[in-house]
Amino acid sequence: MKTIPDFQKWKTAGTPITLVTCYDAATSKILNETSVDALLVGDSCAMVVHGFDSTIHATVDMICSHTAATRRGAPDKIIIADMPFLSYRRGEEASTQAVAELIRAGANAVKVERCKGNIKLIGQLVDAGVPVMGHLGMTPQSVNEFGGFKMQARDDLAAQTLLDEALELEEAGCFSIVIECIPAHVAERVTDALAIPTIGIGSGPGNSGQVLVINDILGLDSKFQPPFARRYMDADQMISRAVEGYCEDVREGEYPAEGEYRS
Repeated sequence: MKTIPDFQKWKTAGTPITLVTCYDAATSKILNETSVDALLVGDSCAMVVHGFDSTIHATVDMICSHTAATRRGAPDKIIIADMPFLSYRRGEEASTQAVAELIRAGANAVKVERCKGNIKLIGQLVDAGVPVMGHLGMTPQSVNEFGGFKMQARDDLAAQTLLDEALELEEAGCFSIVIECIPAHVAERVTDALAIPTIGIGSGPGNSGQVLVINDILGLDSKFQPPFARRYMDADQMISRAVEGYCEDVREGEYPAEGEYRS
C-alpha cells in the first residue's frame, strides 16, 4: 500500500507521480483498483458536484462528506483533502479543528493554498504529525484577487516570487506542492530547485507528477474543456446514449424483459 513517504521516494527515483481528483464512493471504488498513486478530494467539488461558480463555496463539512465517501470507496489509496476557503485563517484552534475533522473523515493529508500567512500553521500541523501539501500558482480560492482563473507567474518577478514561496513551503515541512497554471519553464525551474516533489496541473511536463479531475479525464462536461485537461473518453455522450436507450426501451415495452423481473 502506498503512503505519504512514498512521494519523496518517487521524487528521488524520478518516478512520475499520478493524482486524480474525485469526490464520491462510486468513482473512488473504481480508482481503488487502478495504479493511480493518490486521490485528491478537492474543493473543486463546490463547482464540479454542487454547481457553484468557484471553489470559495466549499465548506469543511462539504469536504469532510466527500472525503468520507471517497475513503469508503478507496480504502487502499492515499487521500489528500483540500482545506476550504478561509478554513485555515480562523485562528490556530479553529484551523486545527478543521484539519482534525478532515483527517478523521479519512484523509491522510491536507492541502493548503498559498504561502503568505500560512507558514506558521503549516509548521504546527507538520509538527503535530499531519502531512501537508502546498499549492501555488493559480490558486482557485484567490479567484477574486486574480480577476478570474488566469495563468500566474508570467513575468520574471512573479516567477521568482513563486520559487521563493515554494522554498518556504518546503522549509515549513510540506511533503509536496501542487503548481497550477504557470508557464512550463517556471514549473520546471521550481521542480529542479526543490527536494520535495511538485504536482502540476496546466503547468507543463517538467513537474514531478500531474493531477487531473476525474470528470475531465472522463469527459463528463463537454462545455468545460480547458486546454490542459485531456479527455480520455467522451463519457457525457456515452451516458446520454445509454439513458436514451433506456427511455426508448421503456416506451416501446422492451424493458423490463423476461428474466429482469419476478412473476
